[in-house]
Amino acid sequence: MPPALVVRIVFWLWLGVAYFAGRDGWLQQLPRFGIQGVVAGLTALLLAAYFRISSARRWVNQLELRTLVLVHLTRFVGVYFLILFQRGELPRAFAVPGGIGDLIVATMALPVAFAPLTAESRRRAIVIWNVAALVDLLLVILTATNLLIENPAQLMALSTLPLSLLPTFLVPLLLATHVVIYIRTRRNPSLP
Repeated sequence: MPPALVVRIVFWLWLGVAYFAGRDGWLQQLPRFGIQGVVAGLTALLLAAYFRISSARRWVNQLELRTLVLVHLTRFVGVYFLILFQRGELPRAFAVPGGIGDLIVATMALPVAFAPLTAESRRRAIVIWNVAALVDLLLVILTATNLLIENPAQLMALSTLPLSLLPTFLVPLLLATHVVIYIRTRRNPSLP
């Protein structure tokens, strides 16, 4: 079976399981830091597949770096964080910095991917963007962890659809792409 087909099948199966996990309340059954465990475990699985399965690694490495950057356009979900904060469904400490940070990262992904830059300038822009975007994502995860320590009910919205897709699908995918972007720009500094 061609690697691209395998990746597509795994992608859609994973998304389906993530959907049912949110729909059926599986995340609500987890212990206090279970969601962080889900994020860490899924991210580790993605990175293990990248490092240990040569066909998966080849398929990912054939993607343009711009494509990996453009995956982060999904971070426009930050608008929804801000809406949920206004409705009183997410705490300010999570929704506002996370929402604004995600909007900045998603917005900056566009010029990083499409601005008419030389190959070296684009690589430098990707490296800078990747570091800033990863730090933003890690700060959101740290904030969520701190809020869960204070009062787990504050982030109940992350355990049901549609936000349950963040820890069960999107955040692990984004974390893994940050690592892959870092590795690819370090291994081959001439990449566009």
